[in-house]
Amino acid sequence: MSVAEKRRQARCKRQVRVRRKVKGTEERPRLNIFRSARHIYAQIIEDSTGKTLAAVSSLSKEVVSGDAYTGNVEAAKCVGEAIAKKALEQNIKQVVFDRNGFLYHGRVKALADAAREAGLSF
Repeated sequence: MSVAEKRRQARCKRQVRVRRKVKGTEERPRLNIFRSARHIYAQIIEDSTGKTLAAVSSLSKEVVSGDAYTGNVEAAKCVGEAIAKKALEQNIKQVVFDRNGFLYHGRVKALADAAREAGLSF
């Protein structure tokens, strides 16, 4: 088994462990993030109906300018601010943060902090 496969399996274990505890409701939907090597994605999901209420990524034109690098902390901050703005437009002030098995460090932490500063609470 390769190192990459072990790392992927460890993340999947963390993801299952976190999702056991984190559930999105109508009052407090779930803020889910996904981090790849080049991009970061954020969604606000209501688990009772399975609907995505808002979604933003570093691929979105309104978030990051055309030729800026999107796999860094700065892009994660922009995505955090944008998802908070979209949530507040829909009257969503409180969310449950789902780090999706990723460690709370670096880009994940930057996105969460930026969303908090922009008005979301979790």
